Amino acid sequence: MNAGCRPPNPAFERGILARIEDAGINASAPREQRWIDGWLVRFSPAKAKRARCIQAVAAGTLTVLDKLALCLPVYEAAGLHPYIRITPFSQPDGLDASLASLGMGCIDETRVMVLSSLDDLRRPVRGAPRLRIATVGPDDFAAWVGKERGSSPVERQAHADRIARSPVPHHGVLAFDESGATLGAGQVATEGSLAGLYDVFTSERGRGLGVAESVCRHLLDVAAASGARVAYLQVDAANAAAISIYRRLGFADGYSYHYRTPADAAP
Repeated sequence: MNAGCRPPNPAFERGILARIEDAGINASAPREQRWIDGWLVRFSPAKAKRARCIQAVAAGTLTVLDKLALCLPVYEAAGLHPYIRITPFSQPDGLDASLASLGMGCIDETRVMVLSSLDDLRRPVRGAPRLRIATVGPDDFAAWVGKERGSSPVERQAHADRIARSPVPHHGVLAFDESGATLGAGQVATEGSLAGLYDVFTSERGRGLGVAESVCRHLLDVAAASGARVAYLQVDAANAAAISIYRRLGFADGYSYHYRTPADAAP
C-alpha cells in the first residue's frame, strides 16, 4: 500500500476498483506515451495531469532511482514538469514513501468516486433547469472547456487530439440555456460495463442552477443505453461543491490518489 493514499473503500470490491483504475488510465490515453520498466510515461502537452504524468502500473526490475533516471529526461526533453501519479495500486509497493524520501512534494489529492449500479442513480430534485444538451465533436468540446478553464491553444488542441484518438469511446456534450448561451459541458468514456464521467464543467453564469447535475444525468443515461452498469469519476478532494453534486447522484468514495513531483524539475 502507498502510505499517502486513502485505502480503497471496503464497501466496494477491490477487483471493481482495480478495473476502474485501469479504465481511467485507458480513458486518458494520449498519443505521447511510452513504457519504461513497467511505468507508463505520458508526456502530452495537455492541461490535465493524468495525460502528462508517470502512471506507475507495474514494479518492473529496476530500482526507483534507476527508473527516475530514465523517466525524468523524457519530461525535460518535452519541456514539461514531471509528475508521478500515486494510487493504492501504484508499483512498486512503498513508492509514495520512496518519493517522499527523495524530497518530492505531494499535490492535488483527488477522489475517485463510484456509483456501483446505474440503477441506483438517484432521482433528480425538482426545479432542474431547462437545458438543450447537444452532442459535439472533440474540437468544439475541447475549445469551449479549454476557454473556460484558461487553457492555452496548445493545451486545447492536445485535449481535442486525445479525445479523438482515444482507444475508449468518448461522448461529449455542451449544455445551452433557452437563449442559446453555453452553460456547461461534460463527457463520458464507456469501456464495457464501466462509464467514466470526465471534464464536467459549468460556466460562471451557470453555477448554482443544477447544470452539472443535469449534464451528468444525461451522460449516464447515454452510457446505460450503451451497456454500462457502473460509473466512476475523479474529482479534486478540495472541490466540496462538486463532491456534493456527485453525492446527490449517488456516488460514494472509492479511493484517492495524488501526485508526487520534484520541486527542482524544469517547468
